[in-house]
Amino acid sequence: MFTKHYKFTDFLLDILLSIIGSAIIGFSFAVFTVPNDIAPGGVSGLATALAYVTPITVGVWSLLLNLPLLVLAWRRLGVRSLVFTLLCTVLLSVFIDLGGNYLPHYTNSTMLASLYSGVLSGAGIGILFLRNISTGGTDLLALLLRKLLPNIPSGTLLLVADAIVVLIAVCVFRNVDVALYSTITIYVTSKVIDAITTGIDHAKVIYIITDKGEEMADSINENTDRGATIVPAVGGFTKDEKQMVMTVTRTNILAQTLKLIKQVDPKAFTFVVDSAEVHGEGFKQD
Repeated sequence: MFTKHYKFTDFLLDILLSIIGSAIIGFSFAVFTVPNDIAPGGVSGLATALAYVTPITVGVWSLLLNLPLLVLAWRRLGVRSLVFTLLCTVLLSVFIDLGGNYLPHYTNSTMLASLYSGVLSGAGIGILFLRNISTGGTDLLALLLRKLLPNIPSGTLLLVADAIVVLIAVCVFRNVDVALYSTITIYVTSKVIDAITTGIDHAKVIYIITDKGEEMADSINENTDRGATIVPAVGGFTKDEKQMVMTVTRTNILAQTLKLIKQVDPKAFTFVVDSAEVHGEGFKQD
């Protein structure tokens, strides 16, 4: 499993996030969705419906339904993704049943239960998606479809697959409210997933019009660990020759970068724009 590009530290991080992500999802099911008969799509949602009409627990049903999907998808996953998806599939089943036995069940408000379940499930799935891992089921289907349809967000793909499961759950529970609350959970889940998987690439692009282009670029390179590009420019009104320095930075060091700009050239004209996705060194690697 370990290669030049997959180190032992990456392995430990995958293990840690697999446990955290699976626990968040499993406990959210145990506390919010199962006690309120919410079937939030996916294999776990289908497992919730099946557990309602059989003596088999949600966790066991989730494992039984996921195993065939893993067999069908093993050629597309690769060794690492297969191992960790299998691990998360088992962990999710365990955490659902553990949470069902030992955690309090929230039943005061089905609306709040559907919202909190969506937020927590989305957070757990999003954490796993960042490491290209899933808990199986429609999460796995979304990962596979993302390879075929890279321009469609993971959360959107998951939303479509989960909607089919909701229709099945409505037939089992014979209650339209199941569809309404489940739809809320699915929608919130998809939005949280998209916020995590695409939001991680959000950055700020800073454009600086200055007479001190080289000094400005050097200061940015040395003090922020970010690169800068110098582009010749001409003032539209004054016709004076200027230099435009462009750099891309994370939001958490934006204030530091703007302070550096003022220190180098207090008269510099600076504007900042949002970038939804950045590829390259220091950001997303293709």
